[in-house]
Parts: sequence; structure tokens; C-alpha cells
Amino acid sequence: MYFHKTSFVLGFHGCDESIRDALLKGEIALHYSTNEWDWLGHGMYFWESSPLRALEYAIELKNNPHRTAGKIEKPSVIGAIIDLGNCFDLLQHENLKVLKETYDILQLTYQSSGIQPPKNRISKETGELLIRKLDCLLINAVHEYKEKLNIDELYDSVRGVFFEGPELYPNAGFREKNHVQLCVRNPNCIKGYFLPRELDTRYRIP
Repeated sequence: MYFHKTSFVLGFHGCDESIRDALLKGEIALHYSTNEWDWLGHGMYFWESSPLRALEYAIELKNNPHRTAGKIEKPSVIGAIIDLGNCFDLLQHENLKVLKETYDILQLTYQSSGIQPPKNRISKETGELLIRKLDCLLINAVHEYKEKLNIDELYDSVRGVFFEGPELYPNAGFREKNHVQLCVRNPNCIKGYFLPRELDTRYRIP
């Protein structure tokens, strides 16, 4: 898994300090999420290039333990060097079309069976669209169709942008928690973990 020439992205995962240390030592594998509301389908989740947002999320989970299966006592962050491989990148127009076509197919299937598809729902806590059962179903379906029909190579990862949080300023087109999220399905995409280091303020950030 180290032979191909490639480019990498840096992902950051918020977790408890004990999980961080166990991942760094190679004692455990990162949790593969299979919640029915996962924003980018099932897989291992990272914040792209944003250790601060990962830490904020770990703190959110500590303060809202009902939102996570694992207990967070000491919020922490682990960094990962990730090769996205064959990525279902939802910042690309062609992949958005694929997702829409998948919705159309599933909608016909549900209509013919007389069953209502799951819906994305607004969180009562934040008033935002945080419970994304429909999106999760559709993205998982994209993977399942490729696997069943043996179409090209399977997707290794999923990438999406999300606009979240209060307006950054009055009438803003930006929000306080805008971010790019990564969902890694193929664990071999993760080439290594690292501990984010403190900046040396004597030098610029290249």
C-alpha cells in the first residue's frame, strides 16, 4: 500500500485521548461508523485540514454524551495522512449527478413498494439539518450498486462540503462551522497517523 505515486490530504479525527494514543501505537483500528444518519454514508470520518474543528467536535461530544457511543473524558485530536484513492467527491459536478440519479432510481423503487423513503431531519437541539438518513441511504446505495453491477473500481472514500452553524456575520454567505468532511471506506487509504504539533510562532506557515 506504499508503492504508488500519489498525493495526500491531511484528515483530523476528534476522539478521547485514550483512543488517540491507542491509534498512534497501532493497538486498535479507527471506528468504522455505520449509523443510519451518517452524512457521507458508512466509513471512518475525518475533518479535512482542520484539527481545530476536530477538537471542537470532540468537546461537543464530551458535553453531549448521548450523541456518541464512546465516552470522551479528555477531548483530543489525531491526524491522519490519507490517500483518497478512487474518491466519490461530492464537490465534483459529475458525482452530484450520480447521486441525483441514484435518488431517482430509489424513489421509483420505494413508490412501487408503497414505502416511504427515510428523510433528512432537523435536529431539535440546533435547528440544523444534522440527521441525514436519506443522504446516508443514497451514498451507501451508490457503493452497493457499483459492487453488485461490477462497474469500474469501488470507491475508496467520499468527500463533501457542509455549511453548518450560525451566520458568520449578518447576511453572510458563510457559516461558523463550514467544513470539508472525509469518509474513508478503505482502511488502506490511511497511510499513517500522527500527533498534531504546536506551531513554532517564529516562522510562517508554508
